[in-house]
Amino acid sequence: MAHYQAMGSIPPKRHTQHRRPARGGRPGELYYEELMGEEGFSSDSSLLYHRNIPSTVVGAREWSIGDLSTTPNHPLVPRHLKLHDLFAPKDVRNTDVVTGRRLVLGNGDVRISYAVAGAPSPWYRNGVGDECVYIERGRARVETVFGAFDVAEGDYVIIPRATTHRWIPRRSTKDPLRAYAIEANSHIAPPKRYLSKYGQLLEHAPYCERDLRGPAGPLLAEDVGAKADEESEVYIKHRGNGPGGIVGTIHTLPFHPLDVVGWDGCLYPYVFNVRDYEPITGRVHQPPPVHQVFEGWNFVICNFVPRKVDYHPLSIPVPYYHSNVDSDEIMFYVDGDYEARKGSGIGKGSISVHPGGHAHGPQPGASEASIGTEYFDELAVMVDTFRPLELGEGGRAVDDGAYVWSWSRPRSS
Repeated sequence: MAHYQAMGSIPPKRHTQHRRPARGGRPGELYYEELMGEEGFSSDSSLLYHRNIPSTVVGAREWSIGDLSTTPNHPLVPRHLKLHDLFAPKDVRNTDVVTGRRLVLGNGDVRISYAVAGAPSPWYRNGVGDECVYIERGRARVETVFGAFDVAEGDYVIIPRATTHRWIPRRSTKDPLRAYAIEANSHIAPPKRYLSKYGQLLEHAPYCERDLRGPAGPLLAEDVGAKADEESEVYIKHRGNGPGGIVGTIHTLPFHPLDVVGWDGCLYPYVFNVRDYEPITGRVHQPPPVHQVFEGWNFVICNFVPRKVDYHPLSIPVPYYHSNVDSDEIMFYVDGDYEARKGSGIGKGSISVHPGGHAHGPQPGASEASIGTEYFDELAVMVDTFRPLELGEGGRAVDDGAYVWSWSRPRSS
């Protein structure tokens, strides 16, 4: 996100001496400057100033991430995945957002996971790509080396690759933290067509910089009741020869990860709430690209929010049948009433998988029933990929097995 920020203690000139306060008339020790940058020094970056040498590691061991295997969607069928069946209420208390994720869908560009969490996560760093975590329900504090966020329902949390952070849910039996994690093998950013050539969000974009929340920080160990020299573990997801080309390592540090006294630059985590998205509407049905909110390499993220719908006198508000020959379309139904899916069994917490090569659209009767509707009260998060998605173990576990027949009746065997 090319939107400059500066926080905490930094020197007036980059790559110059920055020292701790003087003691006894002698200059203080140097802080350790770290450049965190994308694309080999050729894209967005930030400079962080650490109390400790950021390369320091005193222990390393394997982290068994869990089942990241995938199964092709074959034979090719649309599917209905019931995410709310993935976690039993009794297990939520001991599940965290990082190690408790269950893989729903994935390919070589992006993985979609889900977690219902009641426990704090370990310190974590994704060295494979950026993450976009959508908060379906609940509240949490996210602590990062850049600072902290308080996040809640409807928040997208964008976390750049290699950002050390942890999740601390606000405990609630009524509304536990439900997190929908979109993990890229690339970076995640606003669509290029929303940005000027210098990176400013343009007038036609459905949100602007005022809608983005940066971290409150910097945050130091003593700010969270920890000691600066407290030994800590950081769970790292990185490239390797595991399923999906991903493996895990746990590094032991001789100090607490929150040791950054200041930072500045254009690369940092931020939060955007879906309620601040201004929908684009028209006289006739608008295609999904007008609902786009972020993009990564070979995939896009869209959201469908409560909105006025088509106002041509002969309009049909629900979508027309469409065959996305280049895309798999993954719709996560978060809230509201889904006019196009009535009668299919889909509801809150559902995912519909509409694969490329199969024409899909409204359920039988939905087109006629929608005529005259002026407003859709719905909230959904969509991921469209440009390579086929395969089913993860979580997706396989909650496939209803019947959605493919919702436009017809299956042939008897």
